[in-house]
Amino acid sequence: MSGTKKNPERMCVVCRLMKPKKELIRIVNTENGVVVDGTGKLNGRGVYICRCKECVSKAVRGKGFFKQYGFSLETVADELEKAVER
Repeated sequence: MSGTKKNPERMCVVCRLMKPKKELIRIVNTENGVVVDGTGKLNGRGVYICRCKECVSKAVRGKGFFKQYGFSLETVADELEKAVER
């Protein structure tokens, strides 16, 4: 057996680039509303966005995100901006 551990990769829903899971922000649509998931383990429909200002601003202001995923990011826009700064 090899001792190498795989790093899971996910796709940013805005720029469509595959990146390691730790480099992305996970957003979950839970029963209580949309939440930025810092742990990566919350139940619910989750999508990933890059930690860059361009991807975050496109996701927040774009109507295509709501049409495709069924929820809007307006309620967590401030949290997303703080996550990008970290």
